[in-house]
Amino acid sequence: MGHPFRRKVAADMIGDTRPSWHLHRYLQGSANLFEENRLLKFAIAGLFGITAVLGTVLYTSNQNQRTVIVPFGAGGDLYVTGNKPSATYLRTITRNIVSMAGTYSSYSADRQFQELLSLVHPSAFNGLRDSLNRLLDELNSNPTLSIATYIRADQPVTYTDTEIVVPVEKVRVIGGVIRKFRGNLRIRYAIDNGRFWLTALQEENFNAEIR
Repeated sequence: MGHPFRRKVAADMIGDTRPSWHLHRYLQGSANLFEENRLLKFAIAGLFGITAVLGTVLYTSNQNQRTVIVPFGAGGDLYVTGNKPSATYLRTITRNIVSMAGTYSSYSADRQFQELLSLVHPSAFNGLRDSLNRLLDELNSNPTLSIATYIRADQPVTYTDTEIVVPVEKVRVIGGVIRKFRGNLRIRYAIDNGRFWLTALQEENFNAEIR
């Protein structure tokens, strides 16, 4: 008959390791896994935070980035910050559009209109091209026809974020006969990624003849 104490010890032993040791290892492993998961969650949250901050910084940087644009060989303080053109840029682009669209003859119109179309947004390109082609047809039918358009000094040019309204005087000469008209040239535009796009060009209130 064996000793009762030794039988009790044998019943409590599994592979020479006490059950309390397995429980301790399980609890320690669970604690480590929990800690790793918590650290992983913090890391993911931190990554999202850094991404959000970098995105905000990049967006702000792009909005404040100054794009220098010098159209038509002009000089001066011409720039676009984000999608906001400088006042000098708008004045320069206005003078050039008025000149290209409003001062022409049968000898210069085709080249000028092609240059003007290079500014037109794709969504408005076909409509404005058709209007300019009708003017070319009129010039072909009347080779002595010429048009000169001037920005009026007695009326202010008004600017908004989407359009420019220019008071102008138009002088039409055909066969030695001169006629003068006054009205407004409405220039609609958009700025996209630092580039000026012409979206519409309309003449308004050109009914009164100036003698």
